[in-house]
This record gives sequence, C-alpha cells and structure tokens, in this order.
Amino acid sequence: MPKVKTKSSAKKRFALTGTGKIKRKHAFKSHILTKKATKRKNNLTKTGLVHESDEGRVRDMLRI
Repeated sequence: MPKVKTKSSAKKRFALTGTGKIKRKHAFKSHILTKKATKRKNNLTKTGLVHESDEGRVRDMLRI
C-alpha cells in the first residue's frame, strides 16, 4: 500500500510549534493596505494558532 501524501497547500500554510500546536498566518494582509490602520496591519503580521475546532481537519491535511 502506498504512503499517504500530505496536502501540499496545507504544508505551505501551517507549521507545528514545539508543543504540538499548529501555527497559521492571518488573512487580509496582501492588498488594499492604504485604508487599514497601522495597528491592524501590525496585528495581522503576527502568527496565530489554529482554533481547537479546526485543528483536527488541519492535522488530517498534514497527515500528523
């Protein structure tokens, strides 16, 4: 039986922390930045964590 492949899109978007949580990036930081407040743009730059309810689906995509 062949190995189960990781979803390549998920591989690019998510990363594991040392404690096993899943890191992600914020959306809405790519364009139309002139009307967004500086504080908002700075907060979008920081990484976040995947919510507990979505964590199972992401783990399935990453095959972990």
